[in-house]
Amino acid sequence: MPSPILFISDLHLSPNDPATTAAFHAFLQGPARTASALYILGDLFEFWIGDDSLDEAFNAEIVHAIAQLAGQGVNIFFLAGNRDFLPGARFAAAAMLSILPDPSLILCNGQTLLIAHGDALCTDDIAYQRFRRIVRHPLVQALFLALPRRWRQGQVEKLRQRSKATNQMKRSDIMDVNPQATAQLMARSHTRTLIHGHTHRPAMHILPQGQRWVLPDWYQGQGGYLKLENSTISMHQLDGSPF
Repeated sequence: MPSPILFISDLHLSPNDPATTAAFHAFLQGPARTASALYILGDLFEFWIGDDSLDEAFNAEIVHAIAQLAGQGVNIFFLAGNRDFLPGARFAAAAMLSILPDPSLILCNGQTLLIAHGDALCTDDIAYQRFRRIVRHPLVQALFLALPRRWRQGQVEKLRQRSKATNQMKRSDIMDVNPQATAQLMARSHTRTLIHGHTHRPAMHILPQGQRWVLPDWYQGQGGYLKLENSTISMHQLDGSPF
């Protein structure tokens, strides 16, 4: 029987949530070791301000743990999220993983799957999409990465606080994916299965176009993952029980 393929996202790992860090290490040493591939669909870290973040002990610890899993023969892929969209070649080499574009079409166990972080599909949040276009511009990123790490970290902290305050005032529906944008993306990709994270609203949605799986977020040691085994997709809690 082929080994399963696993999907995770929205762990938001940071030294401030040691329970989730411990849960991630347990996941890498448990379910992930039985997989043939692991796809990380963004927001692995609370933030990633550039590959010089590897010089920080916490980040180096996480990346080393991922590399150990890769060294055991698990193929690992990373797709950037809205919190960690600045990974580069140094990060990829250190973690022994491959960075994929968002979105990506992948072929798994004979199925064509569309994977994404999910934030680009939240098109009703016009202010966020405007911000996303700016910070994803290659010139803006190059200028940002050229600045001192301490300054970058300070700016990211300010943005996080501002985003938290702004999101509290937004309607819940505009922070979810837009059905039309989702349908258009699936139609362009010629696939009937979409897997994404970002919204922190884990579920499986039946659509006219097929299925939309939303990955669970992780917090204080709780979380989950998606498993593709043969042709069956299922969502699980970290202890392996159904989500």
